[in-house]
Amino acid sequence: MNTKEVLPISIRAVVPTTNGCALFLGDEEKVFVIYIDPLVGNSINQLLNGEKHERPLTHDLMGMLLTGLGAKVDRVIINDLKGATYYGRMIISVENELQQRKLLELDARPSDCLAMASLQNAPIYITREVWNEVEDMSEVLKSMENQKPDPEGV
Repeated sequence: MNTKEVLPISIRAVVPTTNGCALFLGDEEKVFVIYIDPLVGNSINQLLNGEKHERPLTHDLMGMLLTGLGAKVDRVIINDLKGATYYGRMIISVENELQQRKLLELDARPSDCLAMASLQNAPIYITREVWNEVEDMSEVLKSMENQKPDPEGV
C-alpha cells in the first residue's frame, strides 16, 4: 500500500465548542474531527456560508496577496497525525508570464490550510495513512444534524 496516497475530503461542519471549534471533515463514508482556534473556525464558517467580513481578516489578506502575485492555493493536504496534533501542507501554484508553472509546498497548520482552501475553493486531501488512523465520527455528526432545530419551527 502506498502511504503517500491521498484521498479527497471536504469540510462537513463547523461546530462551536467551549474552547474553540470542532471541524468535521470527511466524505460520505467517514468523518473525523479536528479541534481548532475559535477565530479560524468562525472564519471558515463564514467563508463556507458566503459571508463577507467588514474588514479583511488574515486569511482574506493572504488570499489577496496570492492573487496579486498571480498565485493560488492549488490544494491542501492533511499529511500527518502525531498524538492529537494534525499537520498540513498547502500547495501554492504560480504561473509566470511565459506560462511556466511553479509549485510551492508550505508546512502549515491544518486550520490555516482549510481556511485558505475554503477561501479559494481549493480541493482538500488527506493521506491514506492519516485517514486510516482517525476515529470515525460520522454517527456524532449525524446525531448533531438530527438535533438541529427546524428553521420553520415545525
